[in-house]
Amino acid sequence: MKNVELIFVPQTSKGHLIPILEFAKRLVDHDNRILITIVLVKSPFDSFANAYIESIKASRPDRFKFINVPLIVDHHRQSFEDHVIDLMETHLPLLKNVVTDISSSKSSLNSTTFTRFVFDLLFVPLVDVAHEFNIPSYIFLAANAGFLSLLFHLTTRHSETRDIPEFKRSNLDELISGFINPVPSSVLPSDLFDKDNGYPAYMMIAQKFKAAKGIMVNTFEELEPYAFSNFSNGRNPPVYSVGPVLDINCRPHTESNLAQHKKVMKWLDEQPQSSVIFLCFGSFGRFLAPQVKEIALGLEQSGYRFLWSLCMQSLSTPQPSQNDALGGVRYNEDMFPEGFTERIQGKGMMIYGWAPQVEILAHEAIGAFVSHCGWNSILESLWFGVPMVTWPMYAEQKMNAFKMVKELGLAVELRLDYEQLNIDNVVTANEIEKAVKQVMDDCSGVRQKVKEMAKIARKAIVNGGSSFHSIQKLIDDMIVSV
Repeated sequence: MKNVELIFVPQTSKGHLIPILEFAKRLVDHDNRILITIVLVKSPFDSFANAYIESIKASRPDRFKFINVPLIVDHHRQSFEDHVIDLMETHLPLLKNVVTDISSSKSSLNSTTFTRFVFDLLFVPLVDVAHEFNIPSYIFLAANAGFLSLLFHLTTRHSETRDIPEFKRSNLDELISGFINPVPSSVLPSDLFDKDNGYPAYMMIAQKFKAAKGIMVNTFEELEPYAFSNFSNGRNPPVYSVGPVLDINCRPHTESNLAQHKKVMKWLDEQPQSSVIFLCFGSFGRFLAPQVKEIALGLEQSGYRFLWSLCMQSLSTPQPSQNDALGGVRYNEDMFPEGFTERIQGKGMMIYGWAPQVEILAHEAIGAFVSHCGWNSILESLWFGVPMVTWPMYAEQKMNAFKMVKELGLAVELRLDYEQLNIDNVVTANEIEKAVKQVMDDCSGVRQKVKEMAKIARKAIVNGGSSFHSIQKLIDDMIVSV
C-alpha cells in the first residue's frame, strides 16, 4: 500500500505554527501511511519557533522531515500589518522557489509515495505552483468556519458587484451564508475597505481557497453548525472540521520565560478558585497610555482579583515607532493611576511580555478571560471552560467577537468593533468594570454555556467524535484521490 507524503508550508508565527503542526501530529497518529514534510522560513532570532520545532522533531522522528529555507533579512516586525507584509514580500518568494523545485522533482519520479501540499492562509498563492505540476493542494485554516464563510461570500459578492466591489463603511449589514444574523460592516476586517491593497488581497486569497482540493478548519461542527450546513452546496471544495487543535502541553522555551512561568503559577496557586480575571491580548495587541490607565481603573473598580499581561515593544526594534510618541507600546508606571501598583499588592499581578496563556487558562483560580478574540485564544478558553469578555484588536478578530457574542452566546460583550492604537477610541473604566462583573457572576448564563461547550469540544477529537470522523474522511479522500 502506498504512503502519502503531506508537505506542509506554514507561517512561523506562534498563532499559525502551533495549530498546523499539532494537526500534522494528529494526522500521523490517525494513519501510519502518512509522512510529513515541513517547509518553512525560520528566523534564527525566533526562540519560540526554534524550540517548538525541535520538540516536534523529537516527538515523531520517523514521521517528520523539515526543510529550512534560509532567511536573508529579518525585519523584527512589531505590528500585525508589518508581519503580513513581511510574509508576502519576503517569505512567499523564497517558498515559491522551494515549492517549485519540490513539485518538479515529485512529478518526475515514479514513487511509491503520493504527494499532497498543505498551505497556510497567507501562502495560498502557492496553490498555483502545485497545480502546474498536477499535485493536489489543501489549505489549513487556523481561523474559524465563519471566516471561511466570509471568503466564500467574497467571491460571490465580487461577481455580482463588479462596478464597485470593495466594501464601504456606509454599507448595510452583510448577509453572509454561514452566519445566522446579518454581519455589521463595523466588524468586518478593516482591509476589506482598502480598495487599493486590502480588498484585492482578500479577493486573491478567497479565489485560491476555491481552487483548493480541500480545506481543513480548526473548529468543530457542534460549535459552528450553521456555517457547516452552508458549505455543502456543491459550489465549494470539501471542508473538514479538524479541531480544536491546541498545544495544551505548551512549555516555556527560554530561561526568562521559565522564571516568569514559575512566578505566575505560584501567585495563582495562592488565589481562591475561579476568583481571578485574566487579561491577555495576543502577540500584536498594544494600547496607548490613556487606555492603559482606563483598564487599571476598571479592574480596581470591579473589585476582582486580576492577572494582566501587558505586551511591551521588543528592545530589538531599531527605531522607536510612531506609537511611542503617542504614549503607547512602551509601558512604565507613569501610565497607571497614581498609587495603582501599591494598591494591587496581593490582589493583582502584572505580566510584562510573554505569558503562559494555556497553563493560566487551565488553572482553577481563573474565573474569566478578557481577550483580543484571536481564534486560538477562543478555542483555548472554550477547552478549559473559561468564559470570555470580547476586546478584538485587528484582522478577523472583530468577526470572531461578533460570532461568540451574537451568534453563539458564549462570551460577554465589551466591544465588538474596537480599533487598537486609535486615540479617539478608548474603552472606559466603567465599561470594563461592568463587563468584568457580568462575566464573573456565578449565575451567568454565558458561564454555564461555556462549561457545556468545553465538554463537547473534548468529545469532538476522540474516537467517535465529529472532528475525529472528519479527519478520517479527509485521509480517506486523500487516498482515494491519488
